[in-house]
Amino acid sequence: MDDAVLAALQRWPNVPAVAGWLSLDRRGEWRLHPNGDARPGQPGEGITNEQLLAFIGRNYAAEPDGRWYFQNGPQRVYVTLDAAPLVVRLAAEGHHLETHHGVSVSEVTTWYLGDDGQLYLQMPQGPAMVLDRDLAALLERLHTDDGQTLAQRLEALGEAGGDGVALPHGLALRLDDLGATRAPLLALKTAEAEAKLGFVREPQDS
Repeated sequence: MDDAVLAALQRWPNVPAVAGWLSLDRRGEWRLHPNGDARPGQPGEGITNEQLLAFIGRNYAAEPDGRWYFQNGPQRVYVTLDAAPLVVRLAAEGHHLETHHGVSVSEVTTWYLGDDGQLYLQMPQGPAMVLDRDLAALLERLHTDDGQTLAQRLEALGEAGGDGVALPHGLALRLDDLGATRAPLLALKTAEAEAKLGFVREPQDS
């Protein structure tokens, strides 16, 4: 966090937290809710000021209970999440992954394939969802231990028939060209994402 924010916390340690004023959408964009009524999926108002966006990103963190927040000086602002606390994308040069606020991803501990077709992941920075526009490209760059891309493996599993894609037990992925290590791939019911990945989609102040 910024030194000025930490100093403000020291000076005014008992400022009440608030919720409902800031959200993060599925594209990794921050949204303001001037009436304090943020709910998952509500559009809110986009933020275009680059300095403000950078300030929010530098001071974005999580509590042990999975509530994510923006520390705005001495006040904690809980963030409503449309999908996950972090949205991961391919960096501009395409050689590594980064979060929606520009933090490089150096390690993935678990991948999750959601029943909504989205790819989720757990990493030291926290739980995340892959940005939808980068999903197809990433499926081509993730490899299983037999050398197939994840796209090829999912296509083969889908052609095998049945309702949805059942992942084989013990399937693991490598992301060698993007610098991440081998990690298991698990199936995920999207409705259970909060519990499985450990975050709170609609936090309340307390």
